[in-house]
Amino acid sequence: QVQLAESGGGLVQAGGSLRLSCAASVRTPITYAMGWFRQAPGKERDFVAAISWSGTNTNYGDSAKGRFTISRDNAKNTVYLQMDSLKPEDTAVYYCAVDRALSLVVRGPTRSDYWGQGTQVTVSS
Repeated sequence: QVQLAESGGGLVQAGGSLRLSCAASVRTPITYAMGWFRQAPGKERDFVAAISWSGTNTNYGDSAKGRFTISRDNAKNTVYLQMDSLKPEDTAVYYCAVDRALSLVVRGPTRSDYWGQGTQVTVSS
């Protein structure tokens, strides 16, 4: 069983930056990849970025490439999403996700407890 807690969302002007954090609480000692998705009002949930357990491998969605950076600190069981050059179209609820492999995170975890509750990011123009 996994518990995920996101933080760092908020209101920012276009061109600004935010850093999201997601702390994972995992009961059993397993290795896991982590990532971020987002969902804007009236739209489907989209993949943003993911990172492997070691941090060696990353994967970004088209909307994130060149502007967002994912990283993790395994000592803190935390994944980060640094978002720069934010645009109004980045406005969405951002969800943290975890799974046993990077590819599984990118696909979108199927277990409900592999998702966080979400944190709102609002970018004003």
